[in-house]
Amino acid sequence: MPELILALDVTERKKARAVAHACAPYLDAIKIGYPLVLSAGLSIAGELSREGLPLIADFKVADIPNTDQLICDQVFAAGFSGVICHGFTGMDSVKACVASSHAHKGECYVVAEMSHPGGKEFFSGGIAEQIASNAIIAGADGIIAPATRPDRVRVLRGFVGDKKILSPGIGAQGGDADAVAGLVDGIIMGRSIYEAPDPAAAARSYAHIRRHKKA
Repeated sequence: MPELILALDVTERKKARAVAHACAPYLDAIKIGYPLVLSAGLSIAGELSREGLPLIADFKVADIPNTDQLICDQVFAAGFSGVICHGFTGMDSVKACVASSHAHKGECYVVAEMSHPGGKEFFSGGIAEQIASNAIIAGADGIIAPATRPDRVRVLRGFVGDKKILSPGIGAQGGDADAVAGLVDGIIMGRSIYEAPDPAAAARSYAHIRRHKKA
């Protein structure tokens, strides 16, 4: 059954805590990235962890191995349970992120292909497939693949087997949750939930997705 992951890309600490608290009963994890961390500080992870949900750091880590390890170590020290990194920096960089993640008993996900229109410009011509393959060789726990392009998710599934696929792009970017629910392990949603008049109701409306059996 796919998990529902909230991409909490708000920039106010108070709103972040309020939305997380209201939506927590209907979520399986919360993903936060630079917009919230740069405004509220890395300590926001400790505050959100009170909801009892796994926290994924969407920092799309993309640097040399030593720097990647330093970043990931800080991520897990702050209370996160997972981190997202890029794979185009090479196998050694991905391995550094994976090593840090697993040393802290966390998970590492590698971006294989992005969900926005520009994501097709360079994650194409077999590049996404190579990144997905390398992610598995490096020991990553899964990949990020675009819900906006279900056909691409199907292709990338063939390269990662039973490893997890987390899929962003639902709602505001035009992706259809039902179209990918049977293909992935996690549906990532942001603006459709946290910008809704009633975020909890918006999150609750996707309860059927969490009951969907993966193909």
